[in-house]
Amino acid sequence: MYSEWRSLHLVIQNDQGNTSVLHSYPENVGREVANAVVRPLGQALITSSVGSESLLKTDKEVKWTMEVVCYGLTLPLDGDTVKYCVDVYTDWIMALVLPKDSIPLPVIKEPNLYVQSILKHLQNLFVPRPDSGSSQTRLCLQVLKAVQKLARESTIMARETWEVLLLFLLQINDTLLAAPTVQGGIAENLAEKLIGVLFEVWLLACTRCFPTPPYWKTAKEMVANWRHHPAVVEQWSKVICALTSRLLRFTYGPSFPPFKIPDEDAGLIPPEMDNECVAQTWFRFLHMLSNPVDLSNPAIISSTPKFQEQFLSVSGMTQELNQYPCLKHLPQIFFRAMRGISCLVDAFLGISRPRSDSAPPTPVNRLSMPQNTAVNTTPPHNRRHRAVTVNKATMKTSTVTAAHPSKVQHQPSSTSPLSSPNQTSSEPRPLPAPRRPKVNSILNLFGSWLFDAAFVHCKLHNGINRDSSMTAITTQASVEFRRKGSQMSTDTVASNPMFDAGEFPDNYEAGRAEACGTLCRIFCSKKTGEEILPAYLSRFYMLLIQGLQIADFVCHPVLASVILNSPPLFCCDLKGIDVVVPYFISALETILPDRELSKFKIYVNPTELRRASINILLSLLPLPHHFGTIKSEVVLEGKFSNDDSSTYDKPVTFLSLKLRLVNILIGALQTETDPNNTQMILGAMLNIVQDSALLEAIGCQMETNGGENNLFKSHSRTNSGISTASGGSTEPTTPDSERPAQALLRDYALNTDTAAGLLIRSIHLVTQRLNSQWRQDMSISLAALELLSGLAKVRGEAGAISSVCSYIVYQCSRPAPLHSRDLHSMIVAAFQCLCVWLTEHPDMLDEK
Repeated sequence: MYSEWRSLHLVIQNDQGNTSVLHSYPENVGREVANAVVRPLGQALITSSVGSESLLKTDKEVKWTMEVVCYGLTLPLDGDTVKYCVDVYTDWIMALVLPKDSIPLPVIKEPNLYVQSILKHLQNLFVPRPDSGSSQTRLCLQVLKAVQKLARESTIMARETWEVLLLFLLQINDTLLAAPTVQGGIAENLAEKLIGVLFEVWLLACTRCFPTPPYWKTAKEMVANWRHHPAVVEQWSKVICALTSRLLRFTYGPSFPPFKIPDEDAGLIPPEMDNECVAQTWFRFLHMLSNPVDLSNPAIISSTPKFQEQFLSVSGMTQELNQYPCLKHLPQIFFRAMRGISCLVDAFLGISRPRSDSAPPTPVNRLSMPQNTAVNTTPPHNRRHRAVTVNKATMKTSTVTAAHPSKVQHQPSSTSPLSSPNQTSSEPRPLPAPRRPKVNSILNLFGSWLFDAAFVHCKLHNGINRDSSMTAITTQASVEFRRKGSQMSTDTVASNPMFDAGEFPDNYEAGRAEACGTLCRIFCSKKTGEEILPAYLSRFYMLLIQGLQIADFVCHPVLASVILNSPPLFCCDLKGIDVVVPYFISALETILPDRELSKFKIYVNPTELRRASINILLSLLPLPHHFGTIKSEVVLEGKFSNDDSSTYDKPVTFLSLKLRLVNILIGALQTETDPNNTQMILGAMLNIVQDSALLEAIGCQMETNGGENNLFKSHSRTNSGISTASGGSTEPTTPDSERPAQALLRDYALNTDTAAGLLIRSIHLVTQRLNSQWRQDMSISLAALELLSGLAKVRGEAGAISSVCSYIVYQCSRPAPLHSRDLHSMIVAAFQCLCVWLTEHPDMLDEK
């Protein structure tokens, strides 16, 4: 963006504005002069009463004194001299805000000129001193507050002074933040305030006198050197969200869903900043961080000059990357950057939620979840709004959690870090705004970052490592890092309990999952008839195939994020989306029949993951009937597996996928405990049985040219394995709840390839559960009885009568205190179901 403009690096480097005449004398001379000259000035400020004038009267006196103060700011902090210097200068720079008697008259007459010199002198205070303790931090904060007040309140600051002020802030940030962080050092303590003041003053400058391109270019280059500090990404995220909130207001008008941010963050944008200025500032600030995907590559972050200086040890040999603990925070910083971009994307789609505070989002994953607590670490504004039914299981979980805080339990109402960042758990995901921008437009803005982030540390094409950036030219160092990734981490990461030793590159999976989820939400927001560039679609399908891996390259947070953010994916009419159907089916086979979902619990609420999976399953179930014997395309022949029999490598017909989908549905019903999810599965079961029967009936009529109406006459009752005399209520010897998911799948997979087998299995499964797990739950009971009534209308050799009778007997025999309106509704629904069965199957009245 600024390639034609020069950077101000050399101007800053060669500027001698912070050196004093006293630097030419021996050290003890300068110290004694500074102590003697500054003390009376500092004490005069403390004891001065209103109306008492400054000791300095002429221009000459002020300039001579400033030479001494400039030197005084470089002294060690053992005496009061440095403090007096800071007090004097923070008092004098207020000449640009509100002139006071304590300020020398020449400074009041020419405030801009003197403040420019003072700012250059104050750089000396920010040079780190050995063993300075908290006193240096305190004095630096005093200066930063004074500078903040100056920028906010001064009305007479000249452009030259604004430019000196911006360079001063860039310089002090670079002095403290460019080097590798020292734990507990001044840089770590001041980082947030330094960046906060820089960004706030920069925004004020944009309003008062917009910085020229060299200043933007210099800022971008310098910020890139500080990205190993979490505060840099945090503050950048706050500013860009605040600017986006203003930008959307005038770009899309009042009808567009507002992007609500905390008042404190909104206050960063000066109210007087006009729309044109907001737009210009927004785009420049968006790119201030350079490419956020660099944060996933320690080799890039540590290739800055200050890091390189420290890399060279005394012997001149380069040290290992793992020498620097600050690089261990990169996975978390990368995640925060991706979460910030995710918030922006949601704002443009109109699906953001109000954020109740400005606390940074925290992923509930192995990067940040403490091992000794069960408290949910995600702040309220990031919690996913979903209807969560509180049942006994939920209450039991929370009791266990309270009793055993050492075990990390996943509470059903907790937050999903992998879902949309602005959502919380008590309301459904909002629909994208009708006036939202096109998918191509959003991807033109954020696509290259998101796609690069989605493939970070991925292995593609038979294990060849994928470079972290599809657009950047890799350096030898980054290739080296990827090759040595696991070995370099083991010795130093092991001492840090936040990281899993030996899996250093995988720690970036939280940021990668965030990028994948965001891309899924973008593509799910496609409007009817909207065209998406083939390049974007192909990269997206590549991402889905990679993210849905369940074999060697499985990454659980990414898999969970893709599933959570893709429920409407197959309803969007994306060109060529059918190529990923087999991969989604394989992923659903991993998730839905798994009762515990133990590998996903640390990342995501299992109930929500199951609900999203069920929604995807519901959209896949019609495909085999609709497309029949058409074959699906193969995207990457043999790229993910050396196994010749791999199912992904050969085209398969849609019809051949039906059995797998039905088996997933049955497995899901077996393991589901959430009432809402169970009702969705029951509805899908009725649809698939009815569709199968209808299509088989059409097929039979075509074959026999209007033959027998009774579709399943060829199926004998013994074939089905269930005696109709018992009304289909034969139960397996072991209760379902105690049998492993795979065994359940095997048992129920039998005979589901025909409509007759599917009907019998469905009735058997539903009646068996209706008389065990479900009979206490009204919502599931009513849904199950409705399903059975629907199945009664499908012609077939199976019955549910005796099971429904058993259900009625049980409900009627419950103790009197339990007889409520709800219970009576369940009994009435059961009688209604019986009526339907007997009306549809009058021959059943002959049976005992």
